[in-house]
Amino acid sequence: MTGSSNLDDFDYKILRALQQNAEYSMTELGEKVGLSHTPCWRRGKKLQQQGIIQGKVIVLDPKQLGLNVTVYAYIRIKDHLEESLIAFESAVQQVAEIVECYSTSGEKDYVLRVVVSSVEHYERLLKQTLAHLPNVASVNSNFALKRVKYTSNLPI
Repeated sequence: MTGSSNLDDFDYKILRALQQNAEYSMTELGEKVGLSHTPCWRRGKKLQQQGIIQGKVIVLDPKQLGLNVTVYAYIRIKDHLEESLIAFESAVQQVAEIVECYSTSGEKDYVLRVVVSSVEHYERLLKQTLAHLPNVASVNSNFALKRVKYTSNLPI
């Protein structure tokens, strides 16, 4: 098994099952992993308390919601002072179209995954918001042509 040594096979079975369907009842989950209701519930609570399970979400289809464009925006920051990075990271939290943000190594400092309705929407966001985030030196945008694979399931 991969990961934390304090997790056993049942914990991993629970995590794998919940990644497939977070709506399992505790009885269904217990049957799926080979535990009765109470031990399964206790393990689930423990995994939440440890922060391994951080929440449960519903996965939406962006296309059906008119969010047809995914853009990867590579950001270079003007300076790397701690307060500059904190200001940028804080500002990113306020932009709904930015659905993921990663600090990266290499030539660019951050990569953002941005989801918008159209190229024009992204152009407005770039000009009015992204270019004006704190300490942004440059933004290099790449448009995703087609989603080949998407999963939120971790390889456990």
